[in-house]
Amino acid sequence: MERVEIRVEGMTCGGCVNSIQNALTNREGITSAAADLDSSMVTVEFDAGVIQQDAIEQAITDAGFSVAA
Repeated sequence: MERVEIRVEGMTCGGCVNSIQNALTNREGITSAAADLDSSMVTVEFDAGVIQQDAIEQAITDAGFSVAA
C-alpha cells in the first residue's frame, strides 16, 4: 500500500468532504480516503499496482474540486 497527501481547493463544508471521500473510496485500488476541511488535504491509501496518483487526482477533479499544484 502507498499513501499520498493531496491538497484540494474548493472544499467548503462537510458535504464537500463527503463528496471527495465517496468519489475516492468508490475507485478500485483505493483502500481509504480521508479529507480534512481545515487543512484542505486529502490522505489516500491505495494499491499502486491498481491505481496511480494521477488517476486519484483526476477522480478529485471529476468530483468538482481542484488539485493544488
